[in-house]
Amino acid sequence: MNVPENLRYTATHEWIRVEPDGTLAVGITDHAQDTLGELVFVEMPEAGRQLNAGESCAVVESVKAAADVYAPVAGEVTARNARLGDAPAEVNQDPYAAWLYKLKPAPGSSLDGLMDAAAYRKRFSET
Repeated sequence: MNVPENLRYTATHEWIRVEPDGTLAVGITDHAQDTLGELVFVEMPEAGRQLNAGESCAVVESVKAAADVYAPVAGEVTARNARLGDAPAEVNQDPYAAWLYKLKPAPGSSLDGLMDAAAYRKRFSET
């Protein structure tokens, strides 16, 4: 299972990367895309949308199933990866490069409750 050390993770299989400007890039993990199979559609939140932590804000759909994507923390969507609208399979090719949206965390939001790579691997590794 590919789980980069520099990211944080949720129990619902989102990865979070802190960008240099303080925003958070959010995508789905390698485990999630592998479980879903070939993605055929990605719906992402619009820039400017306010999200609560844990709120469903995006959908990834494969030939097998559809799955919600949740906000890791509260904040405002600042961008969405428009490329994925035409090429959702980019998530399958490199899930850690194919972010879905970027989020400006609300004041007081913290990543402390999210898992690091070791905790995510321990919780979801297939043994």
